[in-house]
Amino acid sequence: MSVSNEKSAYLNVEEREIVPMNGILMLLTIIAMLLLSVGGIIASAFALDAEMIALGVIGLIVSTIWFVACCIGFAGFHVINPNEALVMTLFGQYYGTIRKSGFYFTNPFASGYNPTVEGLGGAVQVQPNGTTQVSASATLSKKVSTKVMTFNNEKQKVNDALGNPIIIGTVVIWRVASPTKAVFNVDNYKKFLSIQCDSTVRNAARLYPYDTMEDDTDELTLRGSSTAIAESMKEELQKRVADAGLEIQEVRINHLAYSDEIASSMLQRQQAVAIIAARQKIVEGAVSMVKMAIDQLSEEEIVVLDEERKAAMVSNLLVVLCGNKDAQPIVNSGSIY
Repeated sequence: MSVSNEKSAYLNVEEREIVPMNGILMLLTIIAMLLLSVGGIIASAFALDAEMIALGVIGLIVSTIWFVACCIGFAGFHVINPNEALVMTLFGQYYGTIRKSGFYFTNPFASGYNPTVEGLGGAVQVQPNGTTQVSASATLSKKVSTKVMTFNNEKQKVNDALGNPIIIGTVVIWRVASPTKAVFNVDNYKKFLSIQCDSTVRNAARLYPYDTMEDDTDELTLRGSSTAIAESMKEELQKRVADAGLEIQEVRINHLAYSDEIASSMLQRQQAVAIIAARQKIVEGAVSMVKMAIDQLSEEEIVVLDEERKAAMVSNLLVVLCGNKDAQPIVNSGSIY
């Protein structure tokens, strides 16, 4: 088989749901069989004392085998809680998946398989930076949680479309949609999600600028269009983790800022743009007010001004309206001419 065919077969593991036996019924059955085997061992011992050696030996062997089989049978009991699944293997082969919650009995030689849990060493926890850490408490649970979970992708430094270094952090809402793919198609689906999330955030940040200094543009920016960009991140991340059986429900940008080395410079730039925009609004308002004042004076014939005095009036009004500080009036008690 070629490499491509092996990869295709690996990624196309079809989930097979097990229909297990009722755990309570099988528990009562095994306990009854266990008591019968103990009784058989005792009866075989009495047969040996009564010099019925052949019958006693056969009964002892059969009862002992039956007792061991009953003890092994206890390994086939499993408790599945709501929103959990158990992927089982039998001698290295995929056996099936239990999705329905309850108390069940399955093949005692079939065991749960979950690569994110290390048998006697404890549970593997994926840190926000993508590293793994084994918890000190030991756990034997191999069940896969299908609950909705939150992954906090910590802040990372990336470059935006303009090459500016920025700090960005995201939150991913996700769940395991296919437990079989999650445990078989990747080594550790939690670490796989962490790495793919980092890659997706970096690729998306490179496509958009942090902000634009032009007001009349429809260009998407990380600051102004975070919702739309987060939606594109979700779509890209979903494609990346589809083979791992994961479902991405939401991606949100929860932190966005310029990097420390350029933060002060970019703040000054933003302040300059804000000051210029404010000045433009002030000048537009002042011009309209001056025009309104001159028009009303002319219409009501309160004061007749020639062109030179209109220019002086306009100059004075603009100084008063556009100045940063309050104007200090000078009262002229004489003639204005």
